[in-house]
Amino acid sequence: MHRGLGQAFLLGRNMAAPSAEPQVLVQYLVLRKDLSQAPFSWPAGALVAQACHAATAALHVHRDHPHTVAYLRELGRMRKVVLEAPDEATLKELAGTLQEKNIDHMLWLEQPENVATCIALRPYPKEEVNQCLKKFRLFK
Repeated sequence: MHRGLGQAFLLGRNMAAPSAEPQVLVQYLVLRKDLSQAPFSWPAGALVAQACHAATAALHVHRDHPHTVAYLRELGRMRKVVLEAPDEATLKELAGTLQEKNIDHMLWLEQPENVATCIALRPYPKEEVNQCLKKFRLFK
């Protein structure tokens, strides 16, 4: 899990209120923890690859969204938060909840096994998605 987030990067402005605080854009990823444990025992590199696939796919699919455009404008200032889901059932339940709440995301399915491994959201202002993710107790 990424703990050392350092200084907040300010990538977007709230257009409705010009004097408002700048928005911090974050791309959240939720990776299955059980894949690193028996009986799966995937190596760290395979898990990192799953998160990379999901993040890249979410950015590509939502490349025209203003938040994604702002997020990609300054590559050196990207902010990602990686969370863990205990298992595939929780990951799929989270995907359903995100869909119900119209939160743009990508559920990555590893092929050819068709195994759900990771969810990546498009970049969002941090406060817009925290409550939904907290419901799943993904934050420690």
